[in-house]
Amino acid sequence: MPAMIQPARIHDLNEKNEADKPYVLYWMQASQRTRFNHALEYSIQRANDLKLPLLVCFGLMDDYPEANARHYAFMLQGLRDVEIHLKNRDIKFVVKHGNPPDVALHYAKHAALVICDWGYTRHQKRWRDQVADEANVKVVQVESDVVIPVEEVSDKHEYAARTIRPKIHRKLADYLVVVKPTKVLHSSLNLDIAGNIDPTDPDKLLEKLKVDRSVPPSSRFEGGEIAAARALKLFIAKKLGSYAVDRNEPSAGGTSTMSPYLHFGHISPIEIALAVRDHEASPKEDRDAYLEELIVRRELSINYVHFCPKYDSYDQLPDWAKKALEQHRHDERPEKYSLKELEEAKTTDAYWNAAQLEMTRTGFMHNYMRMYWGKKILEWSPDAKEAFARTLYLNNKYFIDGRDPNAYANVAWIYGLHDRPWGPARKIFGTIRYMNAAGLKRKFDMDAYVKWVSGLA
Repeated sequence: MPAMIQPARIHDLNEKNEADKPYVLYWMQASQRTRFNHALEYSIQRANDLKLPLLVCFGLMDDYPEANARHYAFMLQGLRDVEIHLKNRDIKFVVKHGNPPDVALHYAKHAALVICDWGYTRHQKRWRDQVADEANVKVVQVESDVVIPVEEVSDKHEYAARTIRPKIHRKLADYLVVVKPTKVLHSSLNLDIAGNIDPTDPDKLLEKLKVDRSVPPSSRFEGGEIAAARALKLFIAKKLGSYAVDRNEPSAGGTSTMSPYLHFGHISPIEIALAVRDHEASPKEDRDAYLEELIVRRELSINYVHFCPKYDSYDQLPDWAKKALEQHRHDERPEKYSLKELEEAKTTDAYWNAAQLEMTRTGFMHNYMRMYWGKKILEWSPDAKEAFARTLYLNNKYFIDGRDPNAYANVAWIYGLHDRPWGPARKIFGTIRYMNAAGLKRKFDMDAYVKWVSGLA
């Protein structure tokens, strides 16, 4: 049986017709994987219906917004896996250098139908609109990087997890289902079509690209769906059974580390959720805690970016938060650091320095430390607007999963998004949630965390 693609995942982007052309085109951009990929399975099904082969293309640019060598290395490792796995399914994969929508339009000239995956950030939406407007054939978008399609959950920006949670749970059973692979009836491997980039050697390819090399690739994380599957298996076998307790302990290493793979579409949230849900050897409390973060919290972030055009702007913060921060704008700061000092982890706070070094060295930071890290930037910056800009800059530059809806929401959360006022008001923070080093030390083994970070290459 072919994969069942729920109709709510499928959206026509234009009103044009299918054409009498030699192949169906899947323009892969966000969902960089071959497993649990609704857009890919839908593309295969439509190609089978039309008795045509399926061509998959990817547009690779040197100057993807705010990306550097760290992000590119991780992504290119994923493209290598896509090439291997599509070939095993008799599907040709072509990677072409250029602006992604221009690459899609290049191959769309000879396509009977164009299918693309979904993107939530403004440039991703703009690219898809361009392809839909300029292509001479029908363009269809298929949503595959959420458990439940974003507009199926809600038609507006949801203000907190408590408002979106019941909406998600009402529909969860309908969408949290296995995505079975569809048999390819017409191979495209013999199509006389080529890209101009070979994705099979990521290291060699990275050397050729003219990318920002200010941040080196991570030595801790390897990209791609093979590495993602390995990390998921390790998490479930070794960490899921104590997740509810260990997830907040920085020295315990209890997080799943799935966020970089989710950002690049190297793994589906559905595949993760099903594996976690069905692992009955782990206590239900631990499975539920993880699923809350993976589904409710993550899809709240995607709701935010989808419905709020200024998702990366201080202006998008809740009015109560901006008012609270403005009232304390002139409060004296206990310490003030320049952006350079923060970037180089040159503060008097050993815990913050360790978190910053974990990020700059590996491209990842423990989830709880991300919150503390951001709160201290607010405390140490000249004002809240400058602090927001610094937090976003460091987030986007160093995290592998920076520039992601979840990351944008996490940054904004530091300044009040998806939160509530906390009283009584404090200096600098007002009624914004406050965190300090004493709280970290009281709850966690922070010396062990600092020692672990100091051992990182």
